[in-house]
Amino acid sequence: MMRSADALLTDVYRISLPAPDDFEFWREAARGMIRVGIPADRIIWESPADQAIDLFAQGERALPPPAADAPQPRASRNFLQLAQSVILHSDIERFSLLYRTLWRLQSRPRLMEDKADPDVRRMEDLARQVRRDIHKMRAFVRFRALEDEGDEHYVAWFEPEYHILRANSGFFVRRFTTMRWSILTPRGALHWDGNALHEGPPATRADAPSGDPVEALWRKYYASIFNPARLKVGAMLKEMPRKYWKNMPETALIPELIAGAQAREAQMVNAGSQDFGETPQSLEAIYAGIDACRRCDIGCNGTRAVMGEGPHSAALMIVGEQPGDVEEEQSRPFVGPAGQLLRAHLEKAGIPEQRAYITNAVKHFKFTPQGKRRLHQNPSAREIDICRWWLDGERSLVKPKLVLALGASAARSLLGKTISVQKVRGEPHVLDDGSELWITTHPSYLLRLQDRGREEEEAKFANDLRKVSIRLSNLSR
Repeated sequence: MMRSADALLTDVYRISLPAPDDFEFWREAARGMIRVGIPADRIIWESPADQAIDLFAQGERALPPPAADAPQPRASRNFLQLAQSVILHSDIERFSLLYRTLWRLQSRPRLMEDKADPDVRRMEDLARQVRRDIHKMRAFVRFRALEDEGDEHYVAWFEPEYHILRANSGFFVRRFTTMRWSILTPRGALHWDGNALHEGPPATRADAPSGDPVEALWRKYYASIFNPARLKVGAMLKEMPRKYWKNMPETALIPELIAGAQAREAQMVNAGSQDFGETPQSLEAIYAGIDACRRCDIGCNGTRAVMGEGPHSAALMIVGEQPGDVEEEQSRPFVGPAGQLLRAHLEKAGIPEQRAYITNAVKHFKFTPQGKRRLHQNPSAREIDICRWWLDGERSLVKPKLVLALGASAARSLLGKTISVQKVRGEPHVLDDGSELWITTHPSYLLRLQDRGREEEEAKFANDLRKVSIRLSNLSR
């Protein structure tokens, strides 16, 4: 028999949160509901910013008192950490999702470890979106100076996707403690007077200033640090979507900088690839020159140069990025963990190690000290281009028929430009001397991966080496 609307009304509880991001209020309300045994399908959650509409839930009802022996609700640390991010989302179902998961945790304490569970996956997805929005706000807020009663006051306009304003307030207070500033958003405002933080009502774009003289200096600085050799438009747009551009003074320069990137990169390569005098006539002369080279900061860091190794007329030349800690200590290329992995794959692919000349694009070890450890640091485009003169000398003397570049730095040292390894791997390219270039990932990249990601990338690496092995056999006939 159909139940009346009045009967349905008595079954439903409505909880109205004072603010859409009030985690503590939600938490206390949820604890009370759990203690008296109210399941998720009998609760309507609402907040001022995102009202849930229900035709039957017309008023709030008082909870019955819990039983004297009712246990206290329990929740894992992982749940609580995720919940504090999820509640900042704008999905109107987030409160129900959190309560439903909390309800299930009472009978399944290890629920949050089940990464295939739909509720757990949904929580992690919402939390990830919120964390990204928090990061974007920290990265893309731009303050503009205003004169306020003789004192400078800085105002910024930002449009967050979610309810992150209060959660992000501590970051800006710590970062700009000595400034008087305001952050205006469509969801609310923050005002810092140098001593206390105050909240304000939602604002509009017209409430924020449009510019100030400091922006010219900021644009000049941005243009000066723009590195065309590192330009990856797709990655840039992923990290800095166009919707943020209108509030950032430096973004007006981006189209022009992108348009001129290739020309600037060519200038950098020409500036880096200097003529250091007469080309050495033997590998031994190159080795002596590398050992004494001080033309870039890496050569001046006190490490020993690591020379190439292998037959002086090898059909295959393998080029890595730079020597690592172990290689510098032993003064031999590819003898550390990455080298061991490379040699194992060469053997599986049927490429005799004794047929390959192995060297690096950069001849010294670039590192950052951390206690007694030396942590690998990527060489810059300029450092690669300077050291290219030595690599070209090695190639002119060894005369390999085929060159295998391991990673983007090695590829740049051979092509004179930065490329995407994933886009060009596994296919032949012709170098200026007529030899074939094949490009794949560096084995150290594989060592940094874990689980399935490592398996997939290592399979691609093995396949690239099999192609090189087949091509090397054909060229040797």
